[in-house]
Amino acid sequence: MRKHVAEIVTFKLAEGVSPAEFVTLSQASEAFVRAQPGFLHRQLSCGEDGHWTDYVIWKDMETAHSVAAEFHKQDFCADLMKAIAPDSAKIRHEEVLWDMAA
Repeated sequence: MRKHVAEIVTFKLAEGVSPAEFVTLSQASEAFVRAQPGFLHRQLSCGEDGHWTDYVIWKDMETAHSVAAEFHKQDFCADLMKAIAPDSAKIRHEEVLWDMAA
């Protein structure tokens, strides 16, 4: 049985980028992400400390790595990356071992 995979990207915004601007830039990637076979769930959050988390659930590790490689080739990506503080982004992929939903 393949386990779902969480793609977790943490970062801070670049100087001068507002949260509303960043959400709009992120929404530009929605069609691409939704169209990927194996996409299950995505959410974007920001903590009180200004650190953001983009959290995506994929059907398996192969899908997560494949989409991550293609993401940077998309038209929306350059503007999205400019809005993230240099050297602040960290990405990791983790097997989902347990989840609970409402």
